[in-house]
Amino acid sequence: MNIDFRSAARKIFKRPEELELTEGPIGRSLFFLSLPIVITNLLQVAYNFADTFWLGRYSTDALAAISLGFPLVYLFISLGLGLTVAGSVLVAQHTGATQTAQADYAASQTVAFTIAIGILLGAAGVIFVDEVLSVFGADPVVLALATDYMRIISFGLPFLFGFIVFIALMRGSGDTLTPMLVMLGTVIINVILDPILIFGVGPVPELGVDGAAIATVFSRGSAAVVGLWILFSGGHGVQITLSDMWPDREYITKLLRIGAPASLENTGRALSVNAILLIVTLFSTPVVAAFGVGIRVFSMIFMPAIAIDRGVETMTGQNIGAGNSDRVSKTNRFAAITSFGILSILGIITFIFAPEIIRAFDDSPAVVEQGATFLRWIAPTFGFVGILRGYSGGFRGAGKTLTAAVITIVLFGFIRLPVAYVVSQGLIPFDIWIFGTRTPEGIWFSFAISGIVAALVAAGWFERGTWRDGDLTEGTDTPADQNRATEQSSDPDPDPSASET
Repeated sequence: MNIDFRSAARKIFKRPEELELTEGPIGRSLFFLSLPIVITNLLQVAYNFADTFWLGRYSTDALAAISLGFPLVYLFISLGLGLTVAGSVLVAQHTGATQTAQADYAASQTVAFTIAIGILLGAAGVIFVDEVLSVFGADPVVLALATDYMRIISFGLPFLFGFIVFIALMRGSGDTLTPMLVMLGTVIINVILDPILIFGVGPVPELGVDGAAIATVFSRGSAAVVGLWILFSGGHGVQITLSDMWPDREYITKLLRIGAPASLENTGRALSVNAILLIVTLFSTPVVAAFGVGIRVFSMIFMPAIAIDRGVETMTGQNIGAGNSDRVSKTNRFAAITSFGILSILGIITFIFAPEIIRAFDDSPAVVEQGATFLRWIAPTFGFVGILRGYSGGFRGAGKTLTAAVITIVLFGFIRLPVAYVVSQGLIPFDIWIFGTRTPEGIWFSFAISGIVAALVAAGWFERGTWRDGDLTEGTDTPADQNRATEQSSDPDPDPSASET
């Protein structure tokens, strides 16, 4: 039987011009916009999963090392994601308002600013990684391996930020298919390089943890180069130009006003994981390894909700730019309900097969036991994470990035972290259930309770409707537009036919 893969792909994936983000059925638009994001995010996770899979077979110390380093990697990625949210939202709103020049200018300024920050953070990471990781007080062997791994990853941060901004700007314009295709090619490179560099093949020496880091940096560098080339070519929605990338102090202030809270939101999530890791390291190495594997499993399972979150962000931005506030409300509610259903199903599957999932990465009995317990604590609350993600995208798309940041920081920083420490260290003065006993299950409990509370707060806050004044497209002429307006106003006898050319 002959299968026409091209026709099948056209049915599953839609080009940006085929999507109706500001009209038509919401479910259809959100599905075709979010599906490539799901695949792109799964491919992004494949970078880390490939490292986890091969290093888990290399040694337990190597696996614990990247478990120790992963929260710091997540922190860097979170900073990059936050910075690009401003560009994505501005591009989305200008696209919805059919303001092409303003969308291109926003994209150019975002690229220049994000890569500059990536260079600064990369340099800081290379210099200070020893001091940062030493805070965790892990085993000296694990700490040394994690330090080497993170130094190489820090060197590649500008490449990582370059690709992150490419994905965000394409998404803002409604194109999620192109980033997916670019990511696919670079993940293939990483999957091929990982075992070769970790274990050594032929003339290639055995590099262990360093090999995994080098493979990741090389792959992300390739993705960044291709992504920036696409942005400069202008054939996929937005187009950046060198002239528009010159730092515009006023516009950078605007990017920071929108993007800084988004960075704070993402950084808050990352810092929460890093702070939790401090508590995790108070227990044995198998618990640390189990925590690292569990976090990676969550990052894959939550991909559908994160994709819907990003899809809602784009649809909210474009609909606000187009003046369709009622469609924004319907989109966010639909997204929250859909995310809850999808993640609840995935939670049931995760609960049932928890030991098998952990065993796929590390078959050490102690790691499997702790990791399965971790998954089974959180799995019943997966649906609430979906609700949180469904509404968070709406806040950001409306430019209300500070609201999303407050929800994240208050609920994760002031609920998850204190609960994790108090319950896991047996500081509650009564011995009931897990309370009053020093156990890592107190940490797993904090993940579950904070996710439920965050979802309820996000839903209630969005329904208040304070996002409806989030139009960012007014008064946003580019410098070129402003110069043109100045020249026209200073012309005493303008040619009335000029506007028709």
